[in-house]
Amino acid sequence: MFTGIVEELGTVRSVEDQGDAVRVTIAADLTLSDAGLGDSIAVNGVCLTVAERTEETWTADVMAETLAKTSTGTLAPGDRVNLERAVTAEKRLGGHVVQGHVDGVGRIRSRRPSEHWDVVEIEMPGDLARYLVDKGSITVDGTSLTVVQAGDDAFTVSLIPETLARTTLGFRQPGDPVNLEVDVLAKHVEKLVRAYVDADRSLQQKES
Repeated sequence: MFTGIVEELGTVRSVEDQGDAVRVTIAADLTLSDAGLGDSIAVNGVCLTVAERTEETWTADVMAETLAKTSTGTLAPGDRVNLERAVTAEKRLGGHVVQGHVDGVGRIRSRRPSEHWDVVEIEMPGDLARYLVDKGSITVDGTSLTVVQAGDDAFTVSLIPETLARTTLGFRQPGDPVNLEVDVLAKHVEKLVRAYVDADRSLQQKES
């Protein structure tokens, strides 16, 4: 589990194509300081497992399912990526509960710079719209953000200077893909409500 608070920007050193998978090697500093084999690190919001490590880099295997449902397959040597280690029990939950399980790939539609922040509009798959509400939480490339305005096929977020400086969202441009993870609590509520409605409907049918 993660919090969506990016710890550092890493750099992709290599991407090895293995046919139905790829091996990605990433240079890092802070996130590598206490990483061991088998540990989880979120890369642009995708939970990956440390398979190998050196003093300066770590390597993860990315399976076909992940490549198909995230933007990870577009990574190339030299790309900067958002990194976050899995949260520990004593760490402050500065963002929100993030699983590192991407729900869909969005795309930057526009960005409007202002003196103190950027307003960014992001297109999203239509089936994710029901999970977004104004002032709710959304994870974009592993970054916990607050939704400013939620629409049917897009939403907006305001990026403060800290986010612009410390994450890939500072240089993402219109057309760039981004990984999206909706608030898992919204999905749980939807399932519970749907089960209640279905049970109530079934009971009414039996009584009639």
